[in-house]
Amino acid sequence: MHNLCLLAEVELKEELKYFLCWRPNQTEATMSYKHLNSEERYYIETRLKMGDSLNTIVSSLQRNQSTLSREVKRNTGLRGYRHKKAQEFAQKRLEDKPKQRKITEATVDYICYGLKEHWSPEQIAGRADKDGLFKMHHQTIYNFIRKDKRLGGLLYRYLPRKLKPYRKKYGSSGGSCKGISGRIGIEDRPTIVDTRARIGDWEA
Repeated sequence: MHNLCLLAEVELKEELKYFLCWRPNQTEATMSYKHLNSEERYYIETRLKMGDSLNTIVSSLQRNQSTLSREVKRNTGLRGYRHKKAQEFAQKRLEDKPKQRKITEATVDYICYGLKEHWSPEQIAGRADKDGLFKMHHQTIYNFIRKDKRLGGLLYRYLPRKLKPYRKKYGSSGGSCKGISGRIGIEDRPTIVDTRARIGDWEA
């Protein structure tokens, strides 16, 4: 058993010959990507098996500590951190993540056509989906119109409210008893009403 352990340790050291000397080059170090790749995950697993601290691995990879801490925490199971499983989980999360729909020139033409036909963004999205042209949430169309407005465009003018927020009206005379001219309060109604002797005195 002792010999097998020594053999495993030798094999592990052999695997580390490349990785212990590996450092990101200047281009890799200055890249703005956030996701770890499979090579980095294998490096993390190997260094953790050696008993190295996370701070040491962070320094070697020139990565943010929170990135590696989150990576190790979310992908450590009963058998420890395993790079293959970590890569599979990362790929699954990427596939499940909602993808932002890119507005192409064709979709812009359709949106402009729909607005000039006085369709709402909800109608534009619904008709495009029904006709099999593209799938897009109506809020994406609203955001596109807002961006167009900020850039000096006039698409917002085709909307019924021209992107103005809806405000509920309070205290209008139409829905308030205070606005009824010559109103007589219930406390002042004639006593004959209480007898309900007339048809008009009955309440629904």
